[in-house]
Amino acid sequence: MKIGELARAGGVNVETIRYYQRRGLLAQPARHEGPRRYTRSDLGRLQSIRSAQTAGFTLDEIATLLALDTGDRTAAQDLARVRIAALDEKIATLQTMRGALVRLADDCASDQSGPCPIIDAFSFAQENAGSKLAT
Repeated sequence: MKIGELARAGGVNVETIRYYQRRGLLAQPARHEGPRRYTRSDLGRLQSIRSAQTAGFTLDEIATLLALDTGDRTAAQDLARVRIAALDEKIATLQTMRGALVRLADDCASDQSGPCPIIDAFSFAQENAGSKLAT
C-alpha cells in the first residue's frame, strides 16, 4: 500500500508517518520504480505506536518498547511503572483543578451580588476594564 493508504488505515495523516520515520519508529521502505510500498507489518507497527500513545507513552518510551525483545518483561514493566506514576501525577493535578472550578462555580451560584467569583478569580474583569479604558 502507498503512504496515503497506510495513513488512512492507521488513522493518522501522511506527515505523521513521515515524522515517525524520521524518529526511527517506522522504517521507510525502499523505492522500486514507483512509490514506496508499505506492508501489513508496517500497518501493525503503526497501530502499535498509536496504541502505546493512547496508553500515555511518549514517543521516546515507545521507541524503547519497540527495541525491547518480547521476553524483556522487566524493562517493559519499568517503563509502564514510570508512565503510571506520571499519569497519577496528572490525574492529581486535574482533580485539584476540577475541585477549584467546582468551588468557584458553587460560589458563583450561591451569591448573585457583587462580581462573579469565576471572572474575579482569573482577573478577567480587571483586564476587560483596562482595555475599555485604553480605547
